[in-house]
Amino acid sequence: MKKVPFVTLEKLKEITAQYPTPFHLYDEKGTRENARALKEAFSWNPGFKEFFAVKAAPNPYLVQILREYGCGCDCSSMTELMLSKAVGCKKGDIMFSSNDTPEEEFRYCDEIGGIINLDDITHIESVERVLGKIPKTISCRYNPGGVFEISNGIMDNPGDSKYGMTTEQIFEAFRILKEKGTEEFGVHAFLASNTVTNDYYPMLAKTMFQLAVKLRDEIGINIRFINLSGGIGIAYHPDQTPNDIRVIGEGVRRVYEEVLVPAGMGDVAIYTELGRFMTGPYGCLVTKAIHEKHIHKEYIGVDACAVNLMRPAMYGAYHHITVMGKENEPLDHVYDVTGSLCENNDKFAIDRQLPKIDIGDLLVIHDTGAHGFAMGYNYNGKLKSSEILLHEDGSFSMIRRAETPRDYFATFDCFPIYEKLLQDEKIAK
Repeated sequence: MKKVPFVTLEKLKEITAQYPTPFHLYDEKGTRENARALKEAFSWNPGFKEFFAVKAAPNPYLVQILREYGCGCDCSSMTELMLSKAVGCKKGDIMFSSNDTPEEEFRYCDEIGGIINLDDITHIESVERVLGKIPKTISCRYNPGGVFEISNGIMDNPGDSKYGMTTEQIFEAFRILKEKGTEEFGVHAFLASNTVTNDYYPMLAKTMFQLAVKLRDEIGINIRFINLSGGIGIAYHPDQTPNDIRVIGEGVRRVYEEVLVPAGMGDVAIYTELGRFMTGPYGCLVTKAIHEKHIHKEYIGVDACAVNLMRPAMYGAYHHITVMGKENEPLDHVYDVTGSLCENNDKFAIDRQLPKIDIGDLLVIHDTGAHGFAMGYNYNGKLKSSEILLHEDGSFSMIRRAETPRDYFATFDCFPIYEKLLQDEKIAK
């Protein structure tokens, strides 16, 4: 499958005339269409709710778009909880799936009406200590261990994951929670990451549904929801076939009717906490070629770096690159596409076949709408880029400004040097 940018060169020229590269650009039209498709795919379940994984794209403008389609927020930190409250999340709209959690975050989650999803059995004591009670509704995260293998050979290794409770622990946790007053329970699990197959969710669902029936039967508890979490991936590579969310939803429905309905649990709500799937393909990093280098290899230097997109440097993740205006030219050059950090892994592509790149060419790095800007940092004193939203009507607006040196130095305000730093007119502005 050929990967085609959601934006034209002409439109990019219009945007870059107002906002300098690099920047992350998001596609409102694609995001909305995808949110509608997810909602339709699970419309067979009256209680269905998507809790968007805020960590994937923590921008209130994007979160607000998804909330128009009934999405809540899945949070893992205090600031994500604060953002979710600020965009209007009410009681029941927030799922707090954190780990190694500071107790004050449990308190804040409870104050704003969030549902706590316990990562470990020992967190029961933490919640009770900080709240003085156990919530009436609570969820627990399950980790069966071992290897989770999908029918097409894709596998992941929950046994090496730091998240969740063992089978024995989750049964014991629910017994304790019931004794302490919990009335409604949820079960959550994340067993494989970025799966590009329609089989993952139905297989996960069957595992979770069977567990829920056993928990209900053995402990006598009310399972109100089953959270299938994330794990539905996107087609980063051109030769991958994207997931079909409607096929996935139908697969989960069949398993639901096979396992839960006969057990008298046909009223259980299905929750998801998708992040990458919701926004990943609908964002790109736009950058400009500013240098070329000819030594032992051929290098193209761009004005973005791993600060703007960490995934390739962090774990060799593939992101497709389109040289705008040269989509139909032969891929007869082999480049490493690099940023300017003082780290040799600051590369968006290694030995990538691309058309000839000239200084000033605009490059679109695909599929950065999730875990792109969000994973940014400030190594080498680099500043995070702006975020731009391309609206359905072709207009565009900035939804996060680029950082300035003033932002970078702001946390030095307790030192005398701070005022000297701000004496520079450019910094002061």
